Amino acid sequence: MKPTPELKVSFDLPWPWGGEQFELTDIRSLNYIVGPLGSGKTRLALRLAEIMPNAAFLGLDRLAEGGMAARARTDADPALKSRVDQILSWLVDEGACVSDALVALIVGLETEGPATLIVDMAEQGLDHATQEALSAHLRQRADGRPIFLLTRSSVILDLSAVGSDEAIILCPANHSPPTRVAPYPGAPGYEAVATCLALPEVRARTEGVIAWRPGVA
Repeated sequence: MKPTPELKVSFDLPWPWGGEQFELTDIRSLNYIVGPLGSGKTRLALRLAEIMPNAAFLGLDRLAEGGMAARARTDADPALKSRVDQILSWLVDEGACVSDALVALIVGLETEGPATLIVDMAEQGLDHATQEALSAHLRQRADGRPIFLLTRSSVILDLSAVGSDEAIILCPANHSPPTRVAPYPGAPGYEAVATCLALPEVRARTEGVIAWRPGVA
């Protein structure tokens, strides 16, 4: 993978921010969006999908009805099915467990067309070993198009393994503008990022928890 420094975006931040100008430059092949519950990760991701040229948002609706839409897409596209099957085979060799959630995610990642992919909670429905295999796959994929991953998994975003072609974007709890965070202890924002991440076994305990703001439906 190679960094894509020529790609940058600038826009006004949506709620829960106050409309501040936000500029994202030096976009990398893998870009992680991290923050606590209610910090605005999803709203930032949706705004990026609107602003960035030819971007696609891969939301959690990919899991609906056991990933039926993804399977229908592969049934209608033999070339896509071949790519997905090859990746699934590699992931299994690396310890992954094939599931509807994994198939739906890989189909979304391998669908041709979008120049940028923005994925909501890539780890959703995947066990520890599968997340490890997926992370390895994402780091070595060949197409190089930028991917933004919303995550709260310390397996998907292993702070000890972040490379030069990866970037971390933190949405702070106090709703100050998102910031880039360097992946080493002592860097501004590093500890905040670390506290947002947890192992899949820990994340499973808070499955279904949502952030609620009094007076907001």
